[in-house]
Amino acid sequence: MHKGSCLCGAVTFTVEGDLAAPTACHCTKCRKHTGHYEAGTDVKRSALTVSGEENVTWFWSSEKVRRGFCATCGSSLFFDPPQRDWIGIYMGAFDTPTHVKLAMHIFVADKGDYYDIADGLPQNQQ
Repeated sequence: MHKGSCLCGAVTFTVEGDLAAPTACHCTKCRKHTGHYEAGTDVKRSALTVSGEENVTWFWSSEKVRRGFCATCGSSLFFDPPQRDWIGIYMGAFDTPTHVKLAMHIFVADKGDYYDIADGLPQNQQ
């Protein structure tokens, strides 16, 4: 089981089972939402339990995806395409060791000009 929370603790969550290797998204929307690039893992909805869900505010960043953050402290927590059977969780929200390593970078054509990607992982332009 993996546990996580927002910065203030108003939202906590648990994930049953192992986590998939996360990806790092460098698209403009993820960078704007998180303040840098976003690293997240996708989990089955049935594996996620959220406490304090009333403190999660959802922002529709496109017609197909909404992003969840804590209404109290503003912590970015979730990337949710409601039509899918999974939900993304931002790696920085986990409290416990995750025992996973970043798998790849996506949307690197949109990355910020203030950093380089030099970790040797695969990079997809889109």
